[in-house]
Amino acid sequence: YFQAMFKGDCYFTNGTERVWYVTRFIYNRQQFTHFDSDVGHYVADTPLGERNAKYWNSQQDVLEQTRAEVDTYCQNNYRVWTHFIVERR
Repeated sequence: YFQAMFKGDCYFTNGTERVWYVTRFIYNRQQFTHFDSDVGHYVADTPLGERNAKYWNSQQDVLEQTRAEVDTYCQNNYRVWTHFIVERR
């Protein structure tokens, strides 16, 4: 058996004053590649992830789409998440 996983996280500071997006690619419980919107490109975390990071960074349309997810995914859904987080206190 093996495990392959993708995880995307949005981080917010002071509401939407500072927003960044991190995508993690995990194989057998080890993160091998990630994208951080502060860095702006894919970074290999292990030798296994070097080929993937190099390929994804060479694809300009993939990079542009992933960079845009800060606005299209994180900031767009902030209002939905805030309703559950703030009112639960």
